[in-house]
Amino acid sequence: MIQIVNYQSQYQADFKRLNLEWLDKYNLTESHDLEILDDPDGTVISRGGQIFLAKEGDTVVGTAGLWKETESEYELVKMTVDPAYRGKGISKLLLDRCLAEAQQLKAHKIFLFSNSQLKTALKLYEQYGFH
Repeated sequence: MIQIVNYQSQYQADFKRLNLEWLDKYNLTESHDLEILDDPDGTVISRGGQIFLAKEGDTVVGTAGLWKETESEYELVKMTVDPAYRGKGISKLLLDRCLAEAQQLKAHKIFLFSNSQLKTALKLYEQYGFH
């Protein structure tokens, strides 16, 4: 059974591995990505953001986060699911958790950046009303 849990620093290596896997696959890795992946606590959590992990048992199989842009604006960041676990609704669980957290944080705006190569992700984001 998949559980969505709050990020803990013990999972930094899993967070980095899962995100680099897809970033590198599409040649999208940038220095900003590495800053977040190397130090999620310092770059996201301590600034008022949040990261969530999808776990099956003790295995981290997905990630998603909210980067605090301003007091009322958050960016959806670092959303990925291990290829072996895709197609099981895990992205929706992560996105639902992020949106629920944004609501609790009283966010007025949630935005994201994606890449045209990521057709499945774009379709999911559109289903949730992102443009």
